[in-house]
Amino acid sequence: MDLPIDLPVTPMLAKAVTAVPEPDAVEGGLAYEPKWDGFRCIVLRDGDEVELASRGAKPLTRYFPEVVASVRATFPQRCAVDAEVIVRAGRGGAERLSWEALTARIHPAASRVALLSKETPAELVCFDLLAEGSTAYLDEPFSIRRAALERLMQDVRAPSIHLTQVSTDPEVARDWLERFEGAGLDGVVAKPLAGAYTPGKRTMLKVKHKRTADAVVYGYRVHKSGRGVGSLLLGLYTDGGQLVGVGGIAAFSDKQRLALVDELAPLVERDDAGEVVHAETDRSRFSASKDVSFVPLRPEKVVEVAFDQMEGHRFRHTVTFLRWRPDREPRSCLLDQIDRAPAYDLGEVLAR
Repeated sequence: MDLPIDLPVTPMLAKAVTAVPEPDAVEGGLAYEPKWDGFRCIVLRDGDEVELASRGAKPLTRYFPEVVASVRATFPQRCAVDAEVIVRAGRGGAERLSWEALTARIHPAASRVALLSKETPAELVCFDLLAEGSTAYLDEPFSIRRAALERLMQDVRAPSIHLTQVSTDPEVARDWLERFEGAGLDGVVAKPLAGAYTPGKRTMLKVKHKRTADAVVYGYRVHKSGRGVGSLLLGLYTDGGQLVGVGGIAAFSDKQRLALVDELAPLVERDDAGEVVHAETDRSRFSASKDVSFVPLRPEKVVEVAFDQMEGHRFRHTVTFLRWRPDREPRSCLLDQIDRAPAYDLGEVLAR
């Protein structure tokens, strides 16, 4: 592939901040964008050759043939665009991003990929320009890159390809942070208007949603080293009294991992012979060869965690340990008590 930038190219990254920053937080000011919750990719096109380059080692190209076709039909002959692959779900007027449907698109069988491309078609949200024609934009400030991207997108007439919204008003960004969460978005990104595109470096700022919840610890997985707790398994009760798995906590120091084994030992479920009861979590195609065994615990210990979003009945990302809650009754940790964002139509976010 012949483009005026060095390949492969790594996406520019963002570092977390606790609140929407003011424009004067960086020299030259900031531009704000919604933070999309999809698969980040660099769209590369050189004639008929199109690649959806991911942040990891595995390109996304083969999994999203409908996106490749739209890019080939509408994008300039030579370009590199920073974007996000998303899948929407829900009825018209009440749509939101679906992480579950998106991850299901990563499938080894070509026939399944072809079927899903029709049943749950993906879309592309574009937010930065790295190259067009013989012009490289990496060293240009974001203000120039955004203006060039807007010009490029004027000629892109595909209902599945979108230009993300942008604003220089922090109040608009704060409104997005609250309102767009109901459509499944992940927060807000702030980009230095005078900053160049810096592959692999955290020169942007991101604000993500954070909430807290009290959950029941029902088991733990042994650390991959064979010593200590690798992760705690968390559950919440349904109205019918069923404890359902909602996610886990995995960020512990080596010292904490060893201490947790002793702390949780009195709760380990054992059979009449004193042996630990064998238990496994559900397997999926993502964990077909993965060890899903865990040490089951009596559901008597409650932990307070920080999380950003829930999708269905599971925490969207790995949650953060905050503190033990000995004052909480496990049965009071109900699934329907989790704070969720008010619904908001994804179509309103994608409108341009």
